[in-house]
Amino acid sequence: MADSSLYSMDGPSGQQAPRRYWDPSFKHFAVKVAPGAHYVTTNKEEMIVTTLGSCIAACVRDTELGVGGINHFMLPESDSGNWGGVSASMRYGNYAMEVLINDVLRMGGARNRLEIKLFGGANVITASTLIGTKNIEFVETYLRIEHMAVSAQHLGGEQGRRIVYFPATGKVKMKLLDKHDNEVVVAEEQVFKSKIEKSEIEGSIELF
Repeated sequence: MADSSLYSMDGPSGQQAPRRYWDPSFKHFAVKVAPGAHYVTTNKEEMIVTTLGSCIAACVRDTELGVGGINHFMLPESDSGNWGGVSASMRYGNYAMEVLINDVLRMGGARNRLEIKLFGGANVITASTLIGTKNIEFVETYLRIEHMAVSAQHLGGEQGRRIVYFPATGKVKMKLLDKHDNEVVVAEEQVFKSKIEKSEIEGSIELF
């Protein structure tokens, strides 16, 4: 299978395209995924990087082919909006998970070979609800309903995380952020949070 990749912005418009650069320390090309986006690749020389506070990143790969990717999502805090009777929060979360999984399948992956790892969900944003906890509860419920097992996870707490994911092997390197980096992530997520609570996801995605 030829090297290829799929990237999309799952959230509100205005998110930047992924930045790809050579990382000499890991000797891989790094692709940085921003909040509200996902990226899937078959390129064995690529690793995927993202930084999480309250957001969740699901790392999903086909263990035989090595095709895989990451999403980076946060549920809207408000459930006031809905699509077809489904809460805005649930609709957004379902979309973020399904586009990632479907892209892995579209690029040759098989559902029975998927390996899933979860990271993030720290309660770093001051809000009326614990956003990180809400994100964790959603993704765990989603995977339970879909009968999809989690092979590894590092969720919750009060510190942000930097994730480096190697889809070809499934290896993940994680760093807990210090106070300064935590504050940077919180500021970025506050901006993202305000955008997604004003946005709507259109259309439907169906797992196959």
